[in-house]
Amino acid sequence: MSVRRHLADARGQVSIPSASRSVRHPLADARGQASILLTAGLAGILVAVLIVAVVARSAAGEADAQRVADLAAVAAGKAMQASYFRLFEPAWLEHEANPRHLEKADYLQLGRDAALAVARANDMSDASVSFPDERSMAPMQVRVEIHETLAVGHGGARRTARIGADAEAELGLGDMAALTSGGDGYDGPLSYRQGKPMRPDVALAFDRLAAAADADGIALVITSGYRSDAEQALLWAQHPDPKWVARPGTSLHRLGTELDLGPESAYDWLAANAPRFHFVQRYAWEPWHFGFNLNAGSGAAAGGTIASGTTPAGAPATGGGDSQAEAAHGPVPGFVPAQYAPLLRTAAQRWNVSAALLAAQLYAESGFNPFARSSAGAIGIAQFMPGTAASYGIDPADPAQAIDAQAHLMRDLLRQLGSVPLALAAYNAGPGAVSACGCIPQNGETPGYVAKILALMSGAGEPVAAENLIVRLIT
Repeated sequence: MSVRRHLADARGQVSIPSASRSVRHPLADARGQASILLTAGLAGILVAVLIVAVVARSAAGEADAQRVADLAAVAAGKAMQASYFRLFEPAWLEHEANPRHLEKADYLQLGRDAALAVARANDMSDASVSFPDERSMAPMQVRVEIHETLAVGHGGARRTARIGADAEAELGLGDMAALTSGGDGYDGPLSYRQGKPMRPDVALAFDRLAAAADADGIALVITSGYRSDAEQALLWAQHPDPKWVARPGTSLHRLGTELDLGPESAYDWLAANAPRFHFVQRYAWEPWHFGFNLNAGSGAAAGGTIASGTTPAGAPATGGGDSQAEAAHGPVPGFVPAQYAPLLRTAAQRWNVSAALLAAQLYAESGFNPFARSSAGAIGIAQFMPGTAASYGIDPADPAQAIDAQAHLMRDLLRQLGSVPLALAAYNAGPGAVSACGCIPQNGETPGYVAKILALMSGAGEPVAAENLIVRLIT
């Protein structure tokens, strides 16, 4: 290597000041470094501001999306509510199509269209609609999902955020009074014991109960019997707590079957002995409240409580479907397959439960499929759990045995709970869950189950009216 080349290489490696180059002042270097730090700091602040803006915009966007999802779900529910009962209209009237009938696919499309219209109106274009219970014969639930991409900033500083929200709505039962009562309840003759009114057959049963208590050294006292809706309204105004005072129009006292008994020292004796005289403790938290569970629906006002029972001597046959001999058990609805109609008639007659009620249950439970099996293990046409089937001594896969046991169980539940909606709820959710609250459990399944069956029923009372179905968001 030549000396010139070596020197050039050395100069390239080491900076050598020359006369033509000025010496750089240390303060200038410090200022340059400070300028770089300031620029980097400003850039960091800008990035932080952009991140905060993205987060803030995302939070606001998610709130907007949630509101739209809620609105869309409710809109879909209302569209379904308005058309729900068209699902149960017959497809044909004699030899021509029924314009009132609506196929399930068309019904769901109405809900979907309503939800998407709300989403579009609120500039949420990426929306999807589904129906969690779509496999049901009459779906009552709708789910709306909203997804949007938000952009914040400009050019290279632009950031995006993906947001989402969802909401579910369902149709459910509204005012229980409209489902379980009408007029002033019982409107037949009254008998009096200790100055308290009640149905004549209840008075005779109380006489036997009181005699048995007296033999054991207990003197029963009646603190309340039949109460009209007006009397119930007064009690409600004085103490508006639904756990202790039923809302006007919903109290079983209006049926003339209920007695509030004392003294407190008799509660244990009553719990142990009242069932022998066909009195059952209605609610776990009311050890004084006993209802007569024979002839549960007799004498109820026209259009009133739907329950099983026969009319006692002297009482008018004005109850719901089961209060008149022929109307009590038929006719079997037209949607029942021919091979099951005789079984329903026999079971309804034997257990004094409406054939229409039993038929609607079978339709909802299995679609009359004797081979049906649920994911929970329920078996057969009436969807009995193995333990329940064993308690009734039946083979749940045998339609004849299952239908008879279904009628038997419904008779028992009607006697225990005093109304068709509550008995249906107990068939689905268990009597313990219903007795615990004196209501239809809000468990996501049972309200829809009850509403579907009531909508199918005819001949056992008026089907639930559209105004008694409400739309609510599921939290």
